This record gives sequence, structure tokens and C-alpha cells, in this order.
Amino acid sequence: MKQSTFLISRADLRLETIWDQYSAQLLAFIRSRVADECEAEDLLQEVFLRIHLNLCCLQDLSKLESWVYQITRNAIIDYYRSRRDTFELRETLPAESDFDEEDAESELAPSLKELINELPAAYREALILTEYQGLSQKELAQRVGISLPGAKSRVQRARQMIRDMLLNCCHFELDRRGRIIDYHELCCCCNPT
Repeated sequence: MKQSTFLISRADLRLETIWDQYSAQLLAFIRSRVADECEAEDLLQEVFLRIHLNLCCLQDLSKLESWVYQITRNAIIDYYRSRRDTFELRETLPAESDFDEEDAESELAPSLKELINELPAAYREALILTEYQGLSQKELAQRVGISLPGAKSRVQRARQMIRDMLLNCCHFELDRRGRIIDYHELCCCCNPT
């Protein structure tokens, strides 16, 4: 976040002054998070409306910039929340088994295999033996000749490495149980060719 070039005194604290000082920076900040230019400009107006309505609540003028940016972040979050698709609930909801099995996790499965192949050999072996071949971590420890805590650590580190690789290439939306319901690629590694 860029530091302010000048401070505003309580006597000069007016919306116009804040607009002059922050509007260009805030618009650039919003545009970096909202693709549609018109929507970004509308959000900027919403931010300044919120600033106007809550300006009297600002206690510490030295925190003006962080306060303005927090209002902006909240407006962006509200913008994306309002864009979520809504639907009317039926009287009876379908059981989970009634939903289509083709989901984001299934779409990512081929990419996951490629990511596992990128792991160092010891971690790749631990993950394949436990996750795909059904060995318990105790059986893994016996098979590769390491302690049970060592086997547990190896499996957990392999899972963490895969998780980090996925988070570096995709943005995930999770349901309340932590299952992937949608994802947006940040790179091409989750797009099997």
C-alpha cells in the first residue's frame, strides 16, 4: 500500500479532500480486483458513499489510509457476494447422491497426477502408497523402513506440497465441508491437454 504524501488535519477532513488524495489510487486498487471498468467505477462511488456515511466514526486520523482501504476491500467483497447465483429452494431438498457426480474435483484429477509426479521420490512414493494403494501409514513405515512418525510426517508433507502447488496455480471455492465446488485457473497447469 502506498503511503500518503500528506496528512489531513481534523479541520480539513472533508470528503472532497479524501477524494482528491485517494480516488485515483483506490480506482487502480479496485480495477486490479474487478475486471469490468464500469463496475470498478461504480464500486469507487460506493466506497466514497460509505466513507461519507462513516467519516464521523473515524477516531484516529493517522489511520485514515488504512481505514479507507478497509472500506474498499469490504466493498469489493460485498460486490462479489452479491454476484453469487441465487436460486429458490424446493420444499424438499435432494440428497447429496442426487447431485451430478461430474464436479470440480473430477476435473482436477488428471492434473493432480501430474503434480504428484513432480514431488521428490520419497514423498511421491508415500502419497501413492497411502492415498492410491490403500496402505496405512503404519504399513508404509514398515515397507520403506522408517519410523511411524517419519511415515506420518512424509505423507503430511507430500499432501502439503500438493496443496501448495494447487494453490499457486488455482483459486478454489469450497463448500462448507471443505470440498472443492469450483476453481479458477491462475496458470495452465490445471488444464489437462
